[in-house]
Amino acid sequence: MPHPDIALPRLIAHRGLSAHAPENTLSAVRAAHAAGISWVELDVQLLGDGTPVIWHDASVRRCSDRRGRLADLDLAAARRLDAGGWFGDAFRGERMATLEEMLALLEALDMGVNLELKVNRGRDARALVDAALPPVREALPPSRRVLSSFNPTALAQARTLAGPESLSLGVLFEGIGRDWRRQCEAVEAYSVHADWKRLKAPRAREVTEAGYRLLCYTPNDPDAFAPRWAWGVDAVISDDPPRFAHWPRFAH
Repeated sequence: MPHPDIALPRLIAHRGLSAHAPENTLSAVRAAHAAGISWVELDVQLLGDGTPVIWHDASVRRCSDRRGRLADLDLAAARRLDAGGWFGDAFRGERMATLEEMLALLEALDMGVNLELKVNRGRDARALVDAALPPVREALPPSRRVLSSFNPTALAQARTLAGPESLSLGVLFEGIGRDWRRQCEAVEAYSVHADWKRLKAPRAREVTEAGYRLLCYTPNDPDAFAPRWAWGVDAVISDDPPRFAHWPRFAH
């Protein structure tokens, strides 16, 4: 399947500019934009009432002022959470972003997104895709979006729903195993997303020689990461991508 002509940047902000703003929030995306970063990586999953929201964990404890499972919240309850105060006083009162709100911001800022379909334990992968994919397709052109996941059911459902429309899918791996190619071919993938610390040069070259784009998460030390550029890595997904922009040997 031909993929859209995506001008994939070298630097993508992980959960927004999460080194400087609370992750997966509107503020984190605005901060990335202000820092000159044109793409962000974000996580989407469903509240208990089926509303798609931008959130990573199965619970709200780590990134809000309350405890509990995301699956037990409806939108009204989610709106009552402070999703910014945990990070710093400047972000106190930040609210959990709905997918709709985040897409509107990305559209307004002319940004691209790697949207991870986050399927936490016990959640319905197909329901997530059914709720999240249509608004993403409506809000952003194919050249400004990649949908990725560790979950093969989510990726297969996204490919099925997309039909003949061009949709770029990324297969997420921790370590890229021997059967990586089968997993990519099954969903006609555009890209492979790997944990940078577990990536090995021979596998990286296999991926790039097979025609897939190779993205690495989540390096934050440009010098430690540096040798991997020569392996064919296309982009890094970093909490603090501006650090890479100022690396003197950064390959643009």
